[in-house]
Amino acid sequence: MTQEKKNNYSFFYRNGLTIFFILIFLITLFAQALTGWHVHNEELLEVKVEVISFTTYLKSGHFISATFENFESEFLQMAMYVIATIKLRQIGSAESKSLEGDEEVDREPKITKNAPWPVRKGGFILKVYQNSLSICFIILFLSSWWLHFYGSWQDYNVEQRFKNLKPPSMMDYLTEPNFWFETFQNWQSEFLSVASIVFFTIYLRQKGSPESKPVDAPHMETGK
Repeated sequence: MTQEKKNNYSFFYRNGLTIFFILIFLITLFAQALTGWHVHNEELLEVKVEVISFTTYLKSGHFISATFENFESEFLQMAMYVIATIKLRQIGSAESKSLEGDEEVDREPKITKNAPWPVRKGGFILKVYQNSLSICFIILFLSSWWLHFYGSWQDYNVEQRFKNLKPPSMMDYLTEPNFWFETFQNWQSEFLSVASIVFFTIYLRQKGSPESKPVDAPHMETGK
């Protein structure tokens, strides 16, 4: 599609998918923060501690841990999905490459006037760029994991002080089952959701969705 034809569509039409999900992300993040603030203040009142303001709550371990615990698992899911689908196959799945032969995504990049700058640059820049999607998700995952850990540690220390117990150091908290329970309960749900879409697209269809095979496609036809 030429640039002129693209400009015939409105900005929202051209970017509707991203705008829609960013908007509902912001709405639900605010709702999580607001409800989490009330929950945390109820917990503080139960132990006869003064409640905190909403802005203070946004800097608390309770909010940081809950937020990045979810971010972490989502970015892990996407990183593993991007990497695993390079080599692994699932017969009949719309989410898998064909069982035989190379596909368009496997071809070596060609230098053209419309190619992205890293392709035209070549060398190390191109090597990084052709793996940039997985690199991006891995960095986001590791950053979220660290913030989840930090927030969980802070929140756990608050609970320990309420109980008149000594708060653990960061290194000691790494061995606490509390953090790893939070971690694995999110990771396992993400792996299940990926396995579900890989498997269900073998037999089920959604007309109009690029995540589905055509409605009349045979069950064992692999890819879209």
